[in-house]
Amino acid sequence: RILLAFLHLNFPWLSSSDCLSKQKRKFSSFFKSLVIELDKDLYGPDNHLVEWHRTPTTQETDGFQVKRPGDVSVRCTLLLMLDYQPPQFKLDPRLARLLGIHTQTRSAIIQALWQYIKTNKLQDSHDKEYINCDKYFQQIFDCPRLKFSEIPQRLTNLLLPPDPIVINHIISVDPNDQKKTACYDIDVEVEDPLKGQMSSFLLSTANQQEITALDNKIHETIESINQLKIQRDFMLSFSKDPKGYIQDLLRSQSRDLKVMTDVVGNPEEERRAEFYHEPWSQEAVSRYFYCKIQQRRQELEQSLGVRNT
Repeated sequence: RILLAFLHLNFPWLSSSDCLSKQKRKFSSFFKSLVIELDKDLYGPDNHLVEWHRTPTTQETDGFQVKRPGDVSVRCTLLLMLDYQPPQFKLDPRLARLLGIHTQTRSAIIQALWQYIKTNKLQDSHDKEYINCDKYFQQIFDCPRLKFSEIPQRLTNLLLPPDPIVINHIISVDPNDQKKTACYDIDVEVEDPLKGQMSSFLLSTANQQEITALDNKIHETIESINQLKIQRDFMLSFSKDPKGYIQDLLRSQSRDLKVMTDVVGNPEEERRAEFYHEPWSQEAVSRYFYCKIQQRRQELEQSLGVRNT
């Protein structure tokens, strides 16, 4: 008999993105390697493994089909290694518990580290280049203090290859077994198809005028919103306290008028006689006449040609 193992992995949400990009990716393009392990006792040490690994010249395919002779049901194990773009790494268990992430890109891991440092105030207040390690950092990095520039190098020993996807499957030869095909759903990350369209739109010189017009429209809309907010605040304030609002408005307009006309002092108080009976008025008058006498003296000396020594 011929024993046939057929693997069908379903990507249910992938089809919508593929429809947008109008370019369907082949099954093998999502994986870096694939290993199928059969019963070693049945097929021997040299024939129980089926391996596929991506190379620069790999031709993509929509599936894999493996055939082996046999007349008994066989348990097989499938190991699938996803091809992450950009590459992702599995964190050391201690670092994973500290940051709360299991597998992620290098940039996301460094960003999570920086967030932990900021949250726990580990950055040295006197020398910003250094990090004062807490007990968890000391356990992971094995030092009481380290530089920011050392983090990428120290992370190298804490980042491991991602775990493969492991699928255990039984290949049945029972003619009464109706489950000849098994389907598994695997979530994969794909690039947003709209990202390329947005990038090309922004780089196109033909669209610059449209972008400028949209920016101007956004600016005008924001200004209109601000004006409407001012009007709404005015109406609300006036409705709650008409007298107080009018007084505040008059004071505000008085201040604006003084700024516009370069007026010094308070005209409302200065027009009253009581203002000039204050204790400071006598000294102010004396200073005023003294300045006028000095000014007149300089004018006379200049007209007579007398040099003041």
